[in-house]
Amino acid sequence: MVHSTMMDDYPLTLGHIFDRADRFFPTREIVSHMPDKSLHRYTYRDFSKRSLQLAAALNAMGLKKGETVGTLMWNHYAHLEAYYGIPLAGGVVHTLNLRLHPDEIAYLSNHAQNRFLIVDDTLLPLLAKFVSQLKVEKIICVRLTQHPLQPTMLDYEHVLSTAPADWQRPQLEERDACGMCYTSGTTGKPKGVVYSHRAICLHAMMLGIGTLDSRVVIKHADTVLPVVPMFHANAWGIPHVGIMAGAKLVMPGPYMDPANLLMLFEKENVSVSVGVPTIWLGMLKELKEKPDHYKIPQNMRTLVGGSAVPEALIRGFEAYGVFVVQGWGMTETTPLGTTSLLTRDMQEWDEDRQFEARAMQGMPVPFVEARILNGQGQEVVWDGKSIGELQVRGPWVAASYYDPEEDSSDKWTESGWFRTGDVACMTPEGFVRITDRTKDLIKSGGEWISSIDLENAMMAHPDVQEACVIAVPHPKWAERPLAVVVPKPGRSVDLTAMRSFLAPKFAKFWLPDGLVEIDQIPRSSAGKFMKSVLRDRYQDWEWTHPAEDENES
Repeated sequence: MVHSTMMDDYPLTLGHIFDRADRFFPTREIVSHMPDKSLHRYTYRDFSKRSLQLAAALNAMGLKKGETVGTLMWNHYAHLEAYYGIPLAGGVVHTLNLRLHPDEIAYLSNHAQNRFLIVDDTLLPLLAKFVSQLKVEKIICVRLTQHPLQPTMLDYEHVLSTAPADWQRPQLEERDACGMCYTSGTTGKPKGVVYSHRAICLHAMMLGIGTLDSRVVIKHADTVLPVVPMFHANAWGIPHVGIMAGAKLVMPGPYMDPANLLMLFEKENVSVSVGVPTIWLGMLKELKEKPDHYKIPQNMRTLVGGSAVPEALIRGFEAYGVFVVQGWGMTETTPLGTTSLLTRDMQEWDEDRQFEARAMQGMPVPFVEARILNGQGQEVVWDGKSIGELQVRGPWVAASYYDPEEDSSDKWTESGWFRTGDVACMTPEGFVRITDRTKDLIKSGGEWISSIDLENAMMAHPDVQEACVIAVPHPKWAERPLAVVVPKPGRSVDLTAMRSFLAPKFAKFWLPDGLVEIDQIPRSSAGKFMKSVLRDRYQDWEWTHPAEDENES
């Protein structure tokens, strides 16, 4: 029998990514947009030195291997230092979502057993609302402004200065925990996902090699701006692949609004950015309202995900020379699982068909397997129509949740596939198209209606800024679709006109029977539409459109 002669026991750890960046890219720049609107600039060498100081100081404070350190921070240089300094100390970075309710933030910190907490001074007013509930030993404050500290808090810079000079880095193994993030908790309590060094490294390598199109690859020559918060699903791996590639990083700090982001794009010549669709819709609106105010860097590209990307958004940014790639993933998938990059054969399609494909979630990335099972447990036909539950598995897909006392066995099949809860179909080309979340499907007269398909089509209406479709109780059909619309400034949206606009693309029974205009669609902490809030708000909706024959068409 022939045995491998490779170094198969060589561990994949963040330490290798970190050391490589310091050795080969010491002068590369990291830029952070500060609370006072100034730009903080330093090099990879500065980042490396300070991250190691943080690691040494945490060990000196008593942090042991496998213990968690919470971060309550925006996207900036100190948060990046925590992303590496904590794991290099053998600890686990637990990014806390600062947009959650204060009681929930406290619950998550305690549930994760955070030993220490690192917090921005600009977030001290938020911290004050729940600090009495925390079980952490020490709170370390990053002084981005001159906000006064509480006597019990430690100054971040002082902590770095206490790092022992003779510190020895702990030995890390690739299956050691290095990061932790909780799901959004849209149903029940949020669930903790714990990432290993191996999973993070493999995920970063995948982002660094691309799949079918070189435009999605993060390269050394790139300037990368992660709009997605660092407290949300590892900022989609950008802090890892960016450092691995030695790319210039631009951190937006607390300023996630369209005007400030577009300013940074131009000023720092950003070539790659990632974020959720609502952010990009806001930027597209800003560009259209102020066409002479901003200059988008040439050949810029972006990965957009977190929720379905409307085709109108992809087309809209194409007019500004921005190439939009849709990605799909979850906290449980580290997060990237699929990308909508066109295959060689698809490049021959006409433009409309290509845009339609790019608005799908796309093909699974290398080493992520995906299947779609119907209600009978059988894999659906790849015809772009047959639907079922999307299930995935792979080396950076979670195999369980953090809390061993909570039964979540229903989220994984007996053979180890993760059940996403997304309803999807597969095209003949192997493209996943998510039609809805299980809880967001509309069942009208026994027939299923996809709220996502309707929303994406409605967003192309010339008078619509944003659109959301929800199920509302109906006396005859059990449920019917209600369109909730944010009109463009100075515009109005009429139900009859909207039904006529949608009619060429959908069966008659799919068309919404009601439409309501609102100023803003409620969003979750991750920027996704909160349909549960809208369903509660309009649960007593009175139908004025009879819908007598819709399901009989």
